[in-house]
Amino acid sequence: MADSHDHLKAIRKAVELFNKVGVELVIHAGDLIAPFTAQEFMNLQSSLEAVFGNNDGERQGLGIAYQNLCILEDLKEIKVSGRNIVVIHGKEQRLVDALAQSGNYDLVVRGHTHQKEIIDNKTLIINPGETCGYVYGEMTVVILDPVDMSWEVVYL
Repeated sequence: MADSHDHLKAIRKAVELFNKVGVELVIHAGDLIAPFTAQEFMNLQSSLEAVFGNNDGERQGLGIAYQNLCILEDLKEIKVSGRNIVVIHGKEQRLVDALAQSGNYDLVVRGHTHQKEIIDNKTLIINPGETCGYVYGEMTVVILDPVDMSWEVVYL
């Protein structure tokens, strides 16, 4: 998920979906916006990894609010089911492209554009679109199986 922009109802719907389908890890590619959003993520029955987005101005407050859920950074490298994953908000398209072309990752998870986009090359790039639905009117997340790298866009 990405770009939830403190839309509590959308975050709540996403958390309910993730719990219902039994995801093991939720990745948020930035723009959480407000520290109070952490309360909704506390209901996750899985782990959370998240990065800062360009609109996450209250970094210190977010860091404190999310400290029991995850450590917020600008870029995160994680390993899931033997897959190397990098998470970045993605304001700089050149950086997203460089990470994908580096050969170091199986998956790049990014946000920022609010548009869902899946690029299935040697390195899979997933932009789950906007969880908030503010810009394009579609509240979306992507569910990925890291074993076979299959994915599904889910409309909340």
